[in-house]
Amino acid sequence: MEEHVDVQQGDTPAASTGPPPRMTRKQTLTLISMASVNFSSMICYSILGPFFPTEAVKKGASQTVIGLIFGSYAVCNLIGSLILGKYIVQIGAKFMLIAGLFVSSGCTILFGLLDRVPEGSVFITLCFVVRSIDAVGFAGAMTSSFAMTAKIFPDNVATVLGSLEIFTGLGLIMGPPVGGWFYESFGYEVPFLLLGCLLLIMVPFNIYVLPTIDADPSKDSFFRLLTHSKIVLICFVIFTLSAGLGFLDATLSLFAIETFGLSSGYVGLIMLGLSLPYCLGSPLMGYYTDKYPSTRLGLMVTGGAVTALGFCLLGPAPFLHIPNQLWLLIIMLGLIGFSLGMTAIPTFPEIITCAYEQGFEEGLSTLGMVSGLFGAVWSIGMFYGPIVGGLITQHLNFEWAAAVQGGLAFLAAFLLGVHSFWQRKQQQSVREDRTDESTPLLTE
Repeated sequence: MEEHVDVQQGDTPAASTGPPPRMTRKQTLTLISMASVNFSSMICYSILGPFFPTEAVKKGASQTVIGLIFGSYAVCNLIGSLILGKYIVQIGAKFMLIAGLFVSSGCTILFGLLDRVPEGSVFITLCFVVRSIDAVGFAGAMTSSFAMTAKIFPDNVATVLGSLEIFTGLGLIMGPPVGGWFYESFGYEVPFLLLGCLLLIMVPFNIYVLPTIDADPSKDSFFRLLTHSKIVLICFVIFTLSAGLGFLDATLSLFAIETFGLSSGYVGLIMLGLSLPYCLGSPLMGYYTDKYPSTRLGLMVTGGAVTALGFCLLGPAPFLHIPNQLWLLIIMLGLIGFSLGMTAIPTFPEIITCAYEQGFEEGLSTLGMVSGLFGAVWSIGMFYGPIVGGLITQHLNFEWAAAVQGGLAFLAAFLLGVHSFWQRKQQQSVREDRTDESTPLLTE
């Protein structure tokens, strides 16, 4: 079954003045499809956290090399997001999503077989190759997913994205404990083989339910998108969020195992403290920011400040002179998880709004570029976080590395807050000047 939706650039859905209409069949099927993509992709991505760093150390990889393996995924995701986001119309959003799922499923299965290869350089090289190809597939699936969601739900993008983050959160929640449990019970291969097959099942399902969206290509570019100072600062916020998550992926499990003597299964449960608040809070943030769009920047600034506080207390930072406590670690992970939802959910619709204010044509091509930009910036953070975090952890300790991540989040929130304040002052000054110019005319 294929449902074709002909979309021409410049076609804008009429704003609804009455009560929100019920979802059409196309919207319902798209929502189910995107939920399946988010869940299956994220559970395959998140299973590495609890046990892969330990397994990689056994195969001769250092903490820095483990960070590079996580980082290589981000670099290829960055390149893939930019290229695929630019040419989404020419490739086709539906084909891009299905092909991305197929590639990711195959790479997940292959990654589960790497324990059979010799340790040392062979193992490390194959980890880089398989993860890099997987990253391109993931970039195609998520870029098209974001663009199609924004096109089919133009009036409530944040609400739908926030609701879909439930399934992203479920994937993140289930991945670590399921992966850790299967690893302890059946060994290294089973988690990847099972979840790779799950991702493969999603391919025919999405072929059946996804609509096909036709659109015209645009002549706009990423460079023009980045001429808007607000978009650049929002991208910096996105970077700090993904950098923090990438840092935790690469370092948290080893820190928890060494500091508190936990097993891989318990580390997976601890990671619930990060995923569960994000999963539950994102739909609320999406609904709220769609209903009150003017609050998006405020939520991003507040969320960034809270994220900074959470990272500083996660270790805790050495300059705070607070001893390591497992309960404090879990609470701070929950605080970071909730603040990530507060910060991340408003970013995508706010960039779309800024793009349209700049004169970008409303259509799939612009949405593809925004999706590609979002994915690329997220990938830069996912590259920076594991590598720089891994280096700081290796040469100093986890506590200082977490404090650096907190400082980065605070800087992004501060710069965005200052820019927002300055922009409001300029708008107020323009309104006052217009009032002063019209006063003599009234008196005359």
